[in-house]
Amino acid sequence: MEEPVIDAQGLTKVFGETVKAVDSVSFTVRKGEIFGFLGPNGAGKSTTINMLTTVMRPTAGRALVCGYDVAKHPMDVRRRVGVVPQEYTADEDMSGRDNIVLCADLYGIPRRESVPRVNELLQIVELQDAAGRKVGTYSGGMRRRLELACGLINYPSLLFLDEPTLGLDVQTRTAVWKYIRALKVEYGMTLFLTTHYLEEADSLCDRIAIIDHGHIVQIGTPAQLKANVGGDVVEVSVQESQPDLSTELQAIPMVSSAKQVGSGYRVKTESGDEVVPQIMDTIRAKGLHVTRISVTKPSLDEAYLELTGRSLREEESDRMSMMSQRITMRRARS
Repeated sequence: MEEPVIDAQGLTKVFGETVKAVDSVSFTVRKGEIFGFLGPNGAGKSTTINMLTTVMRPTAGRALVCGYDVAKHPMDVRRRVGVVPQEYTADEDMSGRDNIVLCADLYGIPRRESVPRVNELLQIVELQDAAGRKVGTYSGGMRRRLELACGLINYPSLLFLDEPTLGLDVQTRTAVWKYIRALKVEYGMTLFLTTHYLEEADSLCDRIAIIDHGHIVQIGTPAQLKANVGGDVVEVSVQESQPDLSTELQAIPMVSSAKQVGSGYRVKTESGDEVVPQIMDTIRAKGLHVTRISVTKPSLDEAYLELTGRSLREEESDRMSMMSQRITMRRARS
């Protein structure tokens, strides 16, 4: 077996004396794969990246990145990795080209080597026509592509992408996905990706670690994680919340579990199409009224719900609603 590009064992980060942002996580990343951390904001994704890239020192545990201990040999790690952070770091008053050249200078790459490399990267991320413009005139998608080019300037063996499409529209997000896939397929690069977008993890990652409250809940391929759901999921909305028919629904053949969620039910079954008529009959026999029923195939959101007890989509919806309220309040005060 080839030595893993990342080998983390019991990696822990504690802030203050009690706040465990990352709690004894262990995982490996193989050469040439796209490995994803999937979880909501505050789950410990960025803190893990900060430890693996030597920005933060682990409180406990050990991590080898490209064969080097992050605590003992940080400079060796930094020479071999690239990082695309969540935040935009490019200088808005400089051109796109000059920003990449500056990154090369910070790595100590001679100009005779960096200038051809900058031109190559501008071609890869399709910014050659805007290379001379100030970054302040760039769109969000162009800025993200520029950050990607900056992260590649040192020919990294491993590229860290922290929420690479955060805040981008669907079309721009899809374009960034194209560049990420090309790095793996055309250049054989290993990528470590954090995200809270289910579609992003499902589309890009070879393996995914679901992380929640600083713990890794489970690691597997997207197909393996979806298989945890164990079949179709039937969601039923009922007009009345009482009585609770979970026991009656679970007694239906081919139903593996049934539980009440609000005034409705979430039923797991081997075959949703075959079970739906029996679910309808059972509910109607009790004099209750079905207002909506749907059958869904296993998805990453279902897997996340199965493993953590919460829906990632609902968590992100609540977060975006809260952010919107804060923005509205700031505008009202100004």
